[in-house]
Amino acid sequence: MYTMVLSISHRITGIFLSAGLVLFVYWLGALASGAAAYGAAVERLRSPLMQLLLLGWLFSFFFHLANGIRHLAWDCGFGYERRQARASGWAVFIAAVLLTLLCVAWVLRMQGASA
Repeated sequence: MYTMVLSISHRITGIFLSAGLVLFVYWLGALASGAAAYGAAVERLRSPLMQLLLLGWLFSFFFHLANGIRHLAWDCGFGYERRQARASGWAVFIAAVLLTLLCVAWVLRMQGASA
């Protein structure tokens, strides 16, 4: 059951990452279009809904990364035992949460340093 949930979650986070790339391209386009376009884009991206979506995108990135490393280990023939698979599944989730929190803390710290 847990491997099925992680597999489905891996696919969902992959879709969410693709959708998040649209926002990233929007931001890059605004950056290339000048100060006015960039300022408007930053204002849109600072809305609470966009901040929540960006947080979800960040979590999806780290989850997809950690689960991809787990799959790489499986491709090398490691971690197939039930106990190992369950432990690595929990490790993926915990790593994604911790890396997301660390990244958010770093961003907030950098914003505070520039203010």
